[in-house]
Amino acid sequence: MDTSTPFQPTSTPFIANPYPAYAELRRTGRTHHHPRTDQWLVPHHADVSALLRDRRLGRTYLHRFSHEEFGRTPPPPAHEPFYTLNDQGILDLEGPNHTRIRRLVAKAFTPRRVEELGPAIERIAHRLVGDFVAAGGGDLLPEVAEPLPVAVIAEMLGIPEADRHLLRPWSADICGMYELNPTEDTATRAVRASMEFTSYLRELIRERRRTPAPDLISALIAVHDGDGTRLTEQEMISTCVLLLNAGHEATVNTTANGWWTLFRHPEQLALLRAEPGLLPGAIEELLRYDTPLQLFERWVLDDIEVGGTKIPRGSEVALLFGSANRDPAVFADPDTFDVRRPVAVNRHVSFGAGIHYCLGAPLARLELAASFGLLLREAPRMRLLTEPRWKPGYVIRGLAALEVEV
Repeated sequence: MDTSTPFQPTSTPFIANPYPAYAELRRTGRTHHHPRTDQWLVPHHADVSALLRDRRLGRTYLHRFSHEEFGRTPPPPAHEPFYTLNDQGILDLEGPNHTRIRRLVAKAFTPRRVEELGPAIERIAHRLVGDFVAAGGGDLLPEVAEPLPVAVIAEMLGIPEADRHLLRPWSADICGMYELNPTEDTATRAVRASMEFTSYLRELIRERRRTPAPDLISALIAVHDGDGTRLTEQEMISTCVLLLNAGHEATVNTTANGWWTLFRHPEQLALLRAEPGLLPGAIEELLRYDTPLQLFERWVLDDIEVGGTKIPRGSEVALLFGSANRDPAVFADPDTFDVRRPVAVNRHVSFGAGIHYCLGAPLARLELAASFGLLLREAPRMRLLTEPRWKPGYVIRGLAALEVEV
């Protein structure tokens, strides 16, 4: 372990509480080169926000350079199924392809479609929370936090109920590749999940071509631009996988991490139970205080300068969302969890910014409002049974379990 830096993403204590390390990084500079990951760490809110919008950076470089031209080693051929799936999703595209696909997806994944999911979200949340309360509690993670967003995304896509148990394991294996320096075993699982998920969706898309249904997959098949441009089959598959992965990981971890935060701040939990109208602002505060996505990577496509430090083309920057959300230059008393923090001044970056701002943010907020609202109302005496453990991942940071009784 390199003890010369407070940034220790493989350390269990750091994963459990990275915020003191972030404060040290903010205090000592605007950028820090981290040799173990060969990344430039960016801890300040102003820089993170600016670089999210800076077109001299990108989630990919392949729209402008080959791997060799960019000074990078191509991924092993054995990893190709993962990269084929990942690289056709709008999160990891830039340039004209990103613009085209996001425009087409936005025509299908409309605000109205999200709004229409409201009754389904409430119905699913009522069932999950009702069963959880009737059982006297248990592990909140697999009983409520995980199944709610997975069921909502599955319903939106039109995935049959009998197949929905496949989704969370596929997603977990694919998302393992978003951690820093993933192992070969992680890559093997991600490749297998990518192949299985791709095959499943390809068949479902073919079925929807034959028999359209009132679901998002059918809408993605039908949507087109004025010139007749449509999504390719691979673009539809990658979009569906991205909607599942990005559309539930944040909600799952915000739910579990959020309740852990509330249990550690009993006066804030009591305030929220007494004043349910505070819930929308409290959700934004939970997203700020302990964001589920701690780090967002981008490639430097043209030389940039941050705080007097030149970062050359070919470098990778690590935008530290968790640090930006605790920056005292932007947030008053940033280490204080305050459910009364006004939404208007809560400029957290948990959903990103710029062209890669999270397309599913409105859906995540609906799901979080439903589950938190019901648990606050239906389980007014819910309490923690054992202090939770954190999963080993740092980038997508979440609890391994959250045992409670109601």
